Amino acid sequence: MSVLVSNFINGEIVESSSNRSADLFNPANGELRGQVQLSSAQEAIDAVEVAKQAQIDWQATPPLQRARVMFRFKALLEENADELATLISTEHGKVHSDALGELTRGLEVVEFACGIPHLLKGEHSLNVGREIDSYSMMQPVGVCVGITPFNFPVMVPLWMIPVALACGNSFILKPSEKDPSASLMLAKLLKEAGLPDGVFNVVQGDKEVVDALLEAPDVAAVSFVGSTPIAEAIYSKGSAHGKRVQALGGAKNHLVVMPDADLEGATNAIMARHMALPVSAVWQFLLRSQSVMRQQISWLRR
Repeated sequence: MSVLVSNFINGEIVESSSNRSADLFNPANGELRGQVQLSSAQEAIDAVEVAKQAQIDWQATPPLQRARVMFRFKALLEENADELATLISTEHGKVHSDALGELTRGLEVVEFACGIPHLLKGEHSLNVGREIDSYSMMQPVGVCVGITPFNFPVMVPLWMIPVALACGNSFILKPSEKDPSASLMLAKLLKEAGLPDGVFNVVQGDKEVVDALLEAPDVAAVSFVGSTPIAEAIYSKGSAHGKRVQALGGAKNHLVVMPDADLEGATNAIMARHMALPVSAVWQFLLRSQSVMRQQISWLRR
């Protein structure tokens, strides 16, 4: 069945009017799964305005109430884990068990965000100087944007979304065009958990959307995970427009396989760690003897 992946704006699915789209494939069999709509720059700006307005009431919501939304969100993720993992496998290609492992890592951040009332307490010091007290307050920054890669379509967004929302910010997610469906499921579960409409939005798209979000005056912070060249470009452009930017690029999984290692177990671990890379790239990160290499190649072929 062909699918059409659209945006999630102000609590509902909204189709793009840009008339641009990209094909979605199932990596397991190469079959065309459907299309993802590629939004326009104006649609990205409209989403920023929605998030800006929704953030006003959300930041005034007590941290305890925001944490309760995170608790419900965590429970819903656990209840729908198999469905979400199947969605990841269908578009990314990683096996079901690996997809469940990805979700588990993301859930750990949701659990962390559940403790936000304690983390937002701030500090107060008496008499730091004559007749001077010092105190700190934790305040939301405003509209936050997450730009996430294809290799972990759930885990990486969950690095960003729970803490940003629990701290009283609104959030716009721009997922990868290669496996975007999981982002819509996250949005639906957040809505079911009680998150007010407009606080979390998803804008599908490509560079046009990214540039619009980086330039939007009402976007306060941007978080990115991906390749080093794109990370550098996003950091440069976002910071030039006055935004707080964290851009993570160039991650690698280096491994050393010793001659006395359990080669079957080591090979399985290598493939699990390198789901983000082409199989041919795996060998760039191995220091190995010729005999170990030959045995591992035989395991990979099984």
